[in-house]
Amino acid sequence: LKVRVVRSSPPSSQFKATFQESYQVYKRYQMVVHKDPPDKPTINQVRLVPVSFEDPQFKSSFNQSATLFAKYQMSVHKDTPSDCGENEFTRFLCDSPLEAEHAPDGPECGYGSFHQQYWLDGKIIAVGVIDILPYCVSSVYLYYDPDFSFLSLGVYSALR
Repeated sequence: LKVRVVRSSPPSSQFKATFQESYQVYKRYQMVVHKDPPDKPTINQVRLVPVSFEDPQFKSSFNQSATLFAKYQMSVHKDTPSDCGENEFTRFLCDSPLEAEHAPDGPECGYGSFHQQYWLDGKIIAVGVIDILPYCVSSVYLYYDPDFSFLSLGVYSALR
């Protein structure tokens, strides 16, 4: 048995060289131990959308996200419909004190608040609300469609 510590951030050459093999081990583990289906969401099904009513993707997915939030809150947290309406959703997960910023040496998406949307068959099944800052990513909240709880999207999102 040989154990190596491989720097993942910033990615070292060893990390890059073994990424696919490590991913395949992770995927097999998730399928065998956690009974994840082989068609669990992939990176192509995840969209990072700036939290801004000026952004076309955010605007076009707002109603779907707000509806999913209400379904999650009522199912998982037993909230009443009045506790998780559109205004509550906006106040809790869309209004942010962070201002969007695009630094020349920063990430392509910039800094600020984002909704990391998980799409499957043309519909949003989970949303991770995150803040991307110069030295960290902060996970603010995650909500998902309870019909897809078998996918362990909270765990997947945290690992991603």
